[in-house]
Amino acid sequence: MAVLAGLGSITVAAWIYVVVEARRMASESAGMGGRPMASMMESMTGLQPWTATEFALRLAMWAVMMVAMMVPTAAPMTLLYAAVARKAAAQHNPLASTSVFVSGYIAMWTIFSLVATIAQHALDQAALLSPLMVTRSAGLGATLLIAAGVYQLTPLKNACLRNCRAPAHFLSRYWRTGDLGAFRMGLRLGAYCVGCCWILMGLLFVGGVMNLLWIAAIAIFVLLEKTSPFGDVSGRFAGVALILVGAVSLAL
Repeated sequence: MAVLAGLGSITVAAWIYVVVEARRMASESAGMGGRPMASMMESMTGLQPWTATEFALRLAMWAVMMVAMMVPTAAPMTLLYAAVARKAAAQHNPLASTSVFVSGYIAMWTIFSLVATIAQHALDQAALLSPLMVTRSAGLGATLLIAAGVYQLTPLKNACLRNCRAPAHFLSRYWRTGDLGAFRMGLRLGAYCVGCCWILMGLLFVGGVMNLLWIAAIAIFVLLEKTSPFGDVSGRFAGVALILVGAVSLAL
């Protein structure tokens, strides 16, 4: 219960931040002074270089959003680690705290967030993003959809997904002792999850990086893909659907 409460608190806090940030951005783009703020921001997009502060804020946005989306998907693995640690403690052989394991997992997604922020910066400077961080290029959006669909069908995607869907197998294969070992296990789990989902996060540029419905849809899909009995099969069906949607978008 303590572990579930901790994971829940982290997730709820992250979602509150995402909702507040999304509403703030929507409010700013709604308009002020008779001229839509979106138009003013539009005119500046791709022309003004990011400051270090703005880069840090965008990085924080991505990192917190990844916590909101991905921490719930790691709950089965985290609960199993906590159970092993609890049993070891009862046998007077204490293991590293569960929080160390979770910290490693979040650290890997923070590294991914840095890459995502750099990608956003590049798209922004190329004037390919709207003020609400949606791609302006139909071709780029279609390409991202097709790429995500193709990746869903690759052996690398399946290999990463198998590790995310099998907590007992993962822990038995990669078990390490000590705080550093627990942190490394969290990092490795995060690496498999990044390998499983990175291109799906790229779809945020298609539906809107701060589009709450789009964020929730991707988060729910990832959760079901990792935890439901038919998650691997549904993932392949989703891959085919993404390819079809992307191909139709290119043709239009």
